[in-house]
Amino acid sequence: MQLFEESGNTDVEGIDTTNACYGGTAAVFNAVNWIESSSWDGRYALVVAGDIAVYATGNARPTGGVGAIALLIGPNAPLIFERGLRGTHMQHAYDFYKPDMLSEYPIVDGRLSIQCYLSALDRCYSVTAKRSVPSGRKVGFRRSPQLEGNDRDFTLNDFSFMIFHSPYCKLVQKSLARMMLNDFLNDQNRDKNSIYGGLEAFGDVKLEDTYFDRDVEKAFMKASSDLFNQKTKASLLVSNQNGNMYTSSVYGSLASVLAQYSPQQLAGKRIGVFSYGSGLAATLYSLKVTQDATPGSALDKITASLCDLKSRLDSRTCVAPAAFAESMKLREDTHHLGNYIPQSSIDSLFEGTWYLVRVDEKHRRTYARRPSPNADTLDEGVGLVHSSTAAEHIPSPAKKVPRLPGTAAEPEAAVISNGEH
Repeated sequence: MQLFEESGNTDVEGIDTTNACYGGTAAVFNAVNWIESSSWDGRYALVVAGDIAVYATGNARPTGGVGAIALLIGPNAPLIFERGLRGTHMQHAYDFYKPDMLSEYPIVDGRLSIQCYLSALDRCYSVTAKRSVPSGRKVGFRRSPQLEGNDRDFTLNDFSFMIFHSPYCKLVQKSLARMMLNDFLNDQNRDKNSIYGGLEAFGDVKLEDTYFDRDVEKAFMKASSDLFNQKTKASLLVSNQNGNMYTSSVYGSLASVLAQYSPQQLAGKRIGVFSYGSGLAATLYSLKVTQDATPGSALDKITASLCDLKSRLDSRTCVAPAAFAESMKLREDTHHLGNYIPQSSIDSLFEGTWYLVRVDEKHRRTYARRPSPNADTLDEGVGLVHSSTAAEHIPSPAKKVPRLPGTAAEPEAAVISNGEH
């Protein structure tokens, strides 16, 4: 809130939303619901998804990553939430949890975690498909207007892109294969569908029996390899290089897609999004890209803002695994301390990065920002600028929060922009 208080804006509604890796999506839904409600006053909603999750020494640690995503939600959107194309599954499970309040490290049941993820995908996909078909064929909550008049089930082919929460990239590929398995089992005419050639032996399998069936997994990963390359592979640009970003992971996948395709290639496309958080909560929903790909359009702007994503990944500093392990040991030894001043250098931080200056005896934290040469940007106008004296911070000039006209466009549209890794 310090960033808003400096500008005099305390008329802010919203709270931290924490539910493992699902927290970012819950915050996005809260923001969209606010804009669609009678409480909306014309302002944008801002969602920031980040995480402090870390793994203990062992097999899981190399999968861990770090990152944050900022999303701007509002009308006149380049990406539109499709009403009706959304399915959610929630369940109590001890797949990943933190019972020790003195430790940052979780207890992870790896096998159960995979089963929970895949079963949640099955449930969410089933609910989404039922809600999308014309009434009279299946009982659904609401049919999607984009599919009206099509006398068929909703399938993976209705998504131009399919992106997933990415704990590790192989699970994403398995998940797309899993959706194909769902389509296969639900297709009454699968024997006539050439895409299912060679899969006939699996026609009687039950989903709940296949989570660790290597024959099923191998067969459907092979059968779905072309679909994976077409719909999902591009979304792994960040995950392949950055590991699991946890609550911002699926939005890193979205940023990856937007960064690698032109506005003309994206216009009118449907993007399926599967968000998952341990414990567990999951939703599969749909984003529809606007048709307007003209220069200066919202779609043009959002893709332009991400055009340097790959170069930013390439600009990172490579360090030895031993150096990373040393940093993690330092964090383990100091994360709970009060009256503590970090001794690490800020020279390796990107310009504009926020960092911890100190923790006082009451465990109150003070942050500063590595100076950026673009002092007149909004980023510099909402923070505290680090000076040569460790304890000195200079308040920035006040800036007003932008408001949208009260007669803004239909509120079901939601802008998602400016992905940060």
